[in-house]
Amino acid sequence: MLKKRIIPCLDIKDGKTVKGIQFEDLRIAGDPVELAKKYVKDGADELVFLDITATLEGRKTLIELVEKLSLEINIPFTIGGGISSVQDVEALLKAGADKVSINSAAVRRPELVREIAQQFGNQCVVVAIDTKNIDGEDYVFINGGKIQTELKTIDWVKTVADLGAGEILLTSMDFDGTKNGFDIRMLQNISKVCQLPIIASGGAGKMGDFTEVFTRTNVTGALAASIFHFNEIKISDLKENLKQNKISIR
Repeated sequence: MLKKRIIPCLDIKDGKTVKGIQFEDLRIAGDPVELAKKYVKDGADELVFLDITATLEGRKTLIELVEKLSLEINIPFTIGGGISSVQDVEALLKAGADKVSINSAAVRRPELVREIAQQFGNQCVVVAIDTKNIDGEDYVFINGGKIQTELKTIDWVKTVADLGAGEILLTSMDFDGTKNGFDIRMLQNISKVCQLPIIASGGAGKMGDFTEVFTRTNVTGALAASIFHFNEIKISDLKENLKQNKISIR
């Protein structure tokens, strides 16, 4: 069985780390490189950096940031935002990223998932999915949660798995920033149709939320932002708590 991972997420806007609630009302949380170094020291297993307005603003992710990060941290990190071609991926991997996260570009051109997997290996393709429940059905959203698609989340998960994704980063927009716990219902449903490693995102507020998501679903990673950024929970304390709850972690 895969050991569980604790993954801080740093949403980047204008070179700063920001955090909002349900993708709105962003506030600044600090310098991404300094926060990353802190998380490495605290025992994070991996890091995810998402340039959250890159797709909306039609620009590429900050290569300079990736280069700085690769010099300063020694744990795997994933970078996402504005990636739309194999060339983008090559540049980011060369700059030092371990994995790339694609979201809107994969929805617009699903073949991109296969192209990246074939050229660089499945292990470096993370498909990020922003999902929201509308009238009892889970739908995929793109462009930083601004645009609803006609894709049902379950169907899209199956599609990207078939195309060669190595991992799914699933964010519940309904739960994002609420600190009411992860979206267990949706994660359980996704786990039934997907054998890939799944990272749960959206809703972490207390240590018990991590215990719950790891015991009630098959996710292999749990991602959080504000509770780490604003020192509400220390990663080392969280990992100790998970060990006490007999959860096998990295």
